[in-house]
Amino acid sequence: MGLLSILILLPLVGAFVLLVGRGMSDTAIKRFSLGLTLVLFGVSLALLTQLSGFETSAEYRFVEKLNWLPEWGISYHLGVDGLSLWLIILSTLLTPIALLGSWTSTEKRVREFNIFILILESAMIGVFCALDLFLFYVFWEAMLIPMYFLIGIFGHGRRIYAAVKFFLYTMAGSALMLVAFLVLYRETGARSFDLPELLKYSVDPGLQMWLFLAFALAFAIKVPMFPFHTWLPDAHVEAPTAGSVILAGVMLKMGGYGFLRLAIPLFPIAADQAAWGIAFLGAIGIVYGALVSLVQPDLKKLVAYSSVSHLGFVMLGIAAFSPMSVVGASYQMLNHGISTGALFLMVGMLYERRHTRLISEFGGLRNVMPRFSAVFLLVCLSSIAVPGFNGFIGEFLILIGSFTFSPGLVILSTLGVILSAAYILWMVQRVMYGEVTNPKNSALPDLNPREWATLLPLVFLSLFMGVFSSWFTPSIERPVVKIIQDARNKVAIHQAQISMPRLPAGTEGRQ
Repeated sequence: MGLLSILILLPLVGAFVLLVGRGMSDTAIKRFSLGLTLVLFGVSLALLTQLSGFETSAEYRFVEKLNWLPEWGISYHLGVDGLSLWLIILSTLLTPIALLGSWTSTEKRVREFNIFILILESAMIGVFCALDLFLFYVFWEAMLIPMYFLIGIFGHGRRIYAAVKFFLYTMAGSALMLVAFLVLYRETGARSFDLPELLKYSVDPGLQMWLFLAFALAFAIKVPMFPFHTWLPDAHVEAPTAGSVILAGVMLKMGGYGFLRLAIPLFPIAADQAAWGIAFLGAIGIVYGALVSLVQPDLKKLVAYSSVSHLGFVMLGIAAFSPMSVVGASYQMLNHGISTGALFLMVGMLYERRHTRLISEFGGLRNVMPRFSAVFLLVCLSSIAVPGFNGFIGEFLILIGSFTFSPGLVILSTLGVILSAAYILWMVQRVMYGEVTNPKNSALPDLNPREWATLLPLVFLSLFMGVFSSWFTPSIERPVVKIIQDARNKVAIHQAQISMPRLPAGTEGRQ
């Protein structure tokens, strides 16, 4: 069994153990799940043994391929390149952190909660490893079920509404993507769902746009890209802390990953034609998300709408399709997972103490919780892309790399940078500074050792990735450059074909 199969199957084995281990106490279940996910994180670090290979080549590594349903062209095909490497490690890092952050808030149905988290982790890793479209779709859909139950069972207030809305939105996009898979299988003549094999075939330019739109809708919903974002605030606000951390930290990245791994390489002509529209929606999302965050009275909803803004930068960078902008977009996906995951954890910590997320209920927490306030400020500085933190590198590469593509959209997007500083720092001022006016806040406990253990890795990574970005970007650059070059070559061939002079009808055979 290969390393990638171990990463996918180990959480499922753990979920099965919890399912049959009826004699385990709630504490034992939590410890088992946390220990298993930490082991899985350690196993995922073994991928870094090939880091030099990722930095010098765009080839897939740790490849596993078995015939699954050969009569239908379906195989169990897994592989990792620099584009998926860090997203897998991000998934295995945030899962134990999410479990540790929910240690005291999950008191009922502890077994079911941990089973859903483990199944979700397996599906997320599978999405980033799959090199067969059918296998990709299986993992893509498998994520919906545990997240649906995490929101619907363990969420807050309107959790059923939020869970159903999340499920229907994602399912609608996925259904169109499945139809596109089937059309692609038939039209290419490859009779295979294997991605490297399908990339050898060309799709009729007239059909490409329809198939690209089907893929793009599924991925735009997952990002979520304006105007397909409306499920996100409800899902985040009603989800438990662990659900919000994994949803923001990992699952939203699958939209951008899907564009780069599937939609653009398979349909480069259509992607080229749709690029300006995607970039425009990305820029609108940047400004819209920031403006809506500015007026939010709820801490969690503010962070949720900030994701719409931050991931708009990712879509702008992908659409600009220069090596610098796409590397920046890929790096920004990692940055957002770290900083926004930490923000959701800290909002969850405040909610555990006060059972409210209204900004108006707080004020002066710096006087009561000085350590919490210091860490919260660092995480917020990371979120608004202050130089020295990880967010700055991603946004800088995106804006510089996208300027040639559309100076106007880049200028519009910089407004989002200013607005993000406005809504984050204004929120920090109202929550952390001033006098303690609410007596309920006068005796709140500061960070405990478990909370320190939850937050310190994310704070460290926010600084490390901001200072030592060159440790990450070379491995991302290799597959990105290959994707861009292959797509541009196919577009150039198509443009050359349509610009060739045609002979008058009936003269083709004349000498």
